Formats: sequence, structure tokens, C-alpha cells
Amino acid sequence: MELGKVSSFQMAMMLYSMPVATGIVILPAITARQAEQDLWLSPIIASLVGYMLIYIAYRLDKLYPNKTVMEYCIEVAGRIPGKALGFVFVFFYLHLSGIVIRQYGEFIVGNFFLKTPMIAITGVTVIACAIAVRCGLEVLGRCSQSFITLLIVLVLIVTVLLLPGMNPENVFPVMERGFVPVLKGAASPMDWFSSYFAALFLFPFLSDKSKGMKWGMISVCAVMLTMVITNLAALLLFGELTADLSYPMMVAVRQISLAGFIEHIEAVVMSIWILGAFVQICMHYYIAVVGTAQWLGMKSYKPLVFPLGFLLLVLSVWIAPDLQVLSGFLGTSFAFYALAIRFMIPLLLFLVALLRKKRGKSRASGSNG
Repeated sequence: MELGKVSSFQMAMMLYSMPVATGIVILPAITARQAEQDLWLSPIIASLVGYMLIYIAYRLDKLYPNKTVMEYCIEVAGRIPGKALGFVFVFFYLHLSGIVIRQYGEFIVGNFFLKTPMIAITGVTVIACAIAVRCGLEVLGRCSQSFITLLIVLVLIVTVLLLPGMNPENVFPVMERGFVPVLKGAASPMDWFSSYFAALFLFPFLSDKSKGMKWGMISVCAVMLTMVITNLAALLLFGELTADLSYPMMVAVRQISLAGFIEHIEAVVMSIWILGAFVQICMHYYIAVVGTAQWLGMKSYKPLVFPLGFLLLVLSVWIAPDLQVLSGFLGTSFAFYALAIRFMIPLLLFLVALLRKKRGKSRASGSNG
């Protein structure tokens, strides 16, 4: 179905884009509502989900080489339960792709194109992403390698420019209410880190599988550091007000003024962020399309690209009536919904696969004896 190959470094960039593109603009406020001044500690705990998913993806690829999770879940769980799990994955990624597209539209319209209909913004974006997805995994790999590098540089530059306005006292007292608020604050970032479930789709298409686990772990570490930096920057700038802002980092960018010369750079920030969001949407879109094609037993996913693109556009409108409802959903029940599908199910599949392998070895040794 997918003849293209990507390097482990390109996979790391693609996986990096999935949690970071929306995470850096939305997560600081969501995390601050639970963890308050300890919001910068929550991504460190949440990153454990990403590390475990990379390890699970690597081990499952060793057990079932050149097969994606949609294909080997039938071998692990049986035909009917495997098909049922496949349907759950497909439904989830269709739903999630609609959410990601809606987040993108809300951010662009709410901050820059206030009078433009959201459907116009999201419609053009879906068409561009559909063309990229139809071109295949290699094109997505090259796009991520170029665009995500710019996004990383942007985060570092913006952080440096914001240093004069930061107040270190906003960090203290550290863990004033103990560890529980930090753990509660980690629930939503865990959902973002569970996007590393995509590694179960990407590992079979690596050209250098021996480096896959290393670059996957580096990608998780890079996401964790990015979230810590953005959360800490928002906290040092706004303190307790961070939880009340929809997009703390965008508000921060608008405050940048260096010697009366470097200011009003939000347009530059938006243009580079859009490139990162483009890769993020493409990756969710790609997994939804390929997963659907594999579940249906099709030989090619390309005939589904544009029909499912229309469905995702419709879903992005139906997801929630407004940004407040969407943010509330993402900050509460969605974390458990996403973790159950993208973390607990792969973990159970991995454990069952290990048990099957051990039973197979014991039967083989018993028959030989």
C-alpha cells in the first residue's frame, strides 16, 4: 500500500510535529488550570507515555516486521476482535483529525482573520493537506524535515526575545500543594504525548530501522523540552493569569519589543507555525486514510484521500459549537479517551503478543523434547 520509505530522523520530525504544533499554543493554559505555577513540571511526567509508546512500537515491529498496527492486531487478538480494534483506531483518528483541523481554524480566525469564515480557512488547508497525503509518506517526511526545523528555531528565538519581560518569582513556591496538582496537570500533556502511537504506523516504513528507537526517544525528549520551555515562558510572563488566556504564547509574542525595532512579529510567528501545523494535520490525515484503507482491505489508500478529506472538514465543524466547549473537552474527558485508545490498547496488544510468543516457544520446545 505504501511503497515510500523515510529515515528515522524524518520519522522523529513527523512525530515531533504531532504534539507540538497545537501543544505550544493551547497546552500552557490547560495545564495551568490544574498545576498552577508548577505547570512546567507536568510535561516531564507526561513524557513517560511517549517513551513507552516508542518502545512498544519498536518491539512490535520486531515481532511483526513490515506490518502496521492495523495489520498485526488481527494476528494478536484474532480476526473479529482485531477488526473491532481496527475500527476503534479508524474512528478515533477520523475524530482526532477533525479536532486538529478545528483547533487550527480557531487559532487562525481568532487571532488573525477575524472576519473570515472558518470553513474557508480549514477548507483550503484540507485541500493542501490532501494533495500532500496523496503524494505519499516520502513527501511528508521531506516536508517535516524542512518545516519542523523552522518551527524549533522559532520557539528558541521567541523565548530569547521574551527574556526581558520574564519574572522568575512567578515560579515560586515550587510544588506548594504537593505532587498531586502536577500529576493532574500532566493528564492533558499525556494525551498530546500519546500521539506517538503514530510510530506504530511509521516503523514499518523506515529505511534505517536500527536507528528508529534512538531517534524516536530523541523526538520525545525534544517535545518534552519544548513544552517545558513554552510552559515556563508563559508562567514567567503572566503568572496566575496563564490559566485565563486561550493562547498564552501568542499574547506573549505580541508583547515582544526590542529597542523599538523588533516588534509586531506575530505575522512571522504565524507563518512559521502554519508550516508546523500543516505537517501535524497531514500526519493525522495520513494515518486516518491509511488506517481506513487497511481496515477495508484496499490495495491503495489514494482513492480515499479526497472523500475522507471532505468528511474531516465536516467533522471539524461538528466537533464543538465554539472554542470554549472544545477547550473544556480537551482539558477534561478527551485526555482519558485518547490515552485509552492510543496508550492502553497498544500496551495490551504488546503484552498479548509477548504471551503468544512465549507460548509458541514453549510449545516448540515441548514438541522437540
